[in-house]
Amino acid sequence: MQTITLNNGVEIPALGLGVFQTPPDETRSAVTAALETGYRHIDTAAAYGNEREVGEAVKASSLDRSEVFLETKIWISDYGYDQTLHGFEKSAAKLGVDQIDLLILHQALPSEFEKTIGAYKALEKLLADGRVRAIGVSNFMVDHLTQLLERTDVVPAVNQIEVHPYFQQREVQAFGAEHGIVTQAWSPIGGITFYRDGEHTSTLEDPTIVGIAEAHGKSPAQVMLRWAIQQGRSVIPKSTKAHRIAENIDVFDFELTGDQLAAIDGLDTGKRGGPEPEAITLEAFGRDIPEA
Repeated sequence: MQTITLNNGVEIPALGLGVFQTPPDETRSAVTAALETGYRHIDTAAAYGNEREVGEAVKASSLDRSEVFLETKIWISDYGYDQTLHGFEKSAAKLGVDQIDLLILHQALPSEFEKTIGAYKALEKLLADGRVRAIGVSNFMVDHLTQLLERTDVVPAVNQIEVHPYFQQREVQAFGAEHGIVTQAWSPIGGITFYRDGEHTSTLEDPTIVGIAEAHGKSPAQVMLRWAIQQGRSVIPKSTKAHRIAENIDVFDFELTGDQLAAIDGLDTGKRGGPEPEAITLEAFGRDIPEA
C-alpha cells in the first residue's frame, strides 16, 4: 500500500475505506472485508452512527491496533472547546481505542466560526497530549482555512473535501498544497453525482474515463482512484460490496500517462454534488451525538 506523509511526519495509507451512509451491520461486514483484502485505513465519523461497528470489526480482525489507521470526525453539534474534547471521548469509546490516528472537524460551520475555532483548539490539545496522532478538517474552503491558520497554531494535516473528475476544487487543493495540507477526496469516484438527476451523467459512464479504463484493462472506478493517487491525494472510496471493495484497492499496478491525467482534469464541471459549505448551520444540520 502506498502511503502519504502528513505535515507532522505521520504516514497515512493513500487509500482507505469510507463508511458514509453505511448501516451499522453493513459497516461491520464491509470493514471486515476491507481489512481482509488489505485495507489499513478506515474513515468514519461521529455523525455516521457507525463508529462502534468500525471498532468492533478492527478488534475482531487478526490485525494489531497499530496496523490500522483510524480516522473519524467531530460533528458540528459538538463544536466548542470543551464539547469537542468530550466528542473525542465519545468517539474513542465507540471505536474502542485510546488513541485516534486522525481526528478532523466535519464541517467549517461558517455561521458560528467561533465554535469552529474552539473545536480546533481542542484538537490541538488532544494532539499535544498524544490522544490523537494527527488533526485536520473537512469541507473547509480557502476562506475558512485562511481564518483557521490565522487563529490557531497547528496547520491541519488533512482537508477532506469532495473531489472527483466532475468537481475538482482546484483552488482549495492548491491552497492546501501551498500550506502542506493533504487533500483527502471524499466521493473520489463521483458517487455523489449518481443521485443528482439532470445534473450530468454518472462518472462511471463518462466516455473519456471509460476509454482510459479500456486502455488499461481496468474499471472506470479504478481509473478515477488512480488519477487521484497519482496527483497526491488521499482517497476513501465507499462500498459495502466485497468485490467492489477488492476492486477499489487494486489500483497500484498501473499508471496513467500525462495525457490521460490531463484528459480527466478536463472533465471538471464546477458543479458541487454535496451541500454548500455555507449552508451547514446548527439549525439545519445540528443533531445530538449519542454518548458511548
